[in-house]
Amino acid sequence: MTWLGASRPRYNCLLEDSQSCEDKAKQEKHRMSRKNILIATLVVIALAGTGASTAQADYAVLRSGLRLHITGYENTGAVVRLSMDGGTVEVQAGDLVSVEPEDHFVAQPAAAPANGPFGNLIRAAALKHGVDEKLITRLIAVESNFNPRAVSRKQARGLMQLIPETAARYSVANIFDPAQNIDAGTHYLKDLLTKYSGNISLALAAYNAGPDMVTRYGGIPPFPETQKYVRLITARLASTSTFPAIK
Repeated sequence: MTWLGASRPRYNCLLEDSQSCEDKAKQEKHRMSRKNILIATLVVIALAGTGASTAQADYAVLRSGLRLHITGYENTGAVVRLSMDGGTVEVQAGDLVSVEPEDHFVAQPAAAPANGPFGNLIRAAALKHGVDEKLITRLIAVESNFNPRAVSRKQARGLMQLIPETAARYSVANIFDPAQNIDAGTHYLKDLLTKYSGNISLALAAYNAGPDMVTRYGGIPPFPETQKYVRLITARLASTSTFPAIK
């Protein structure tokens, strides 16, 4: 392939001895190679500057209850084409209930205590309900990114993303109060751990998708969102490194 601006070596070997000509030809070839690399780099930068930005990932909610993690979709009438990592899938338009944007919460700018965000409240709830302190911390990080005012599109609220029904079940007066939210969320998590005989993965799946879905599928539901949720928390729980807030 020849780049624009490239030219042939300018040396005439008929006018010089063969060794000198060969050395200068090599120098010229090396110079042209560096020039071509520079031009190629500039072209890549220019193309990158004109390319489209990465699409925001969404969730396609189907009538069956299945949630598909998608990068885009196209409505062609009776059929909706869903784009996902690895390919596309077509579903009947009537089977698509909604497309929900993925929730992202911004971490609070306030400096965290030395023992981690809300460390004292998490430790108190862990001791009260007999739940691993690290499990609570990692669940909060994934649920709300330690943002006590977080509200999801499903109206889950606060640090542990309690829905109003769950908050009422555990007598929460102020769902945004960190102490009440952490205590109720930990109590609920403890009840799920008891229900599933200490199986953390099933308890987390139920916390994310609901116990009914775990029962329906006889285990972790086949929802990419739930599977990613369980995988993320259990992997970080196994890590012994300090757990930072999500950027």
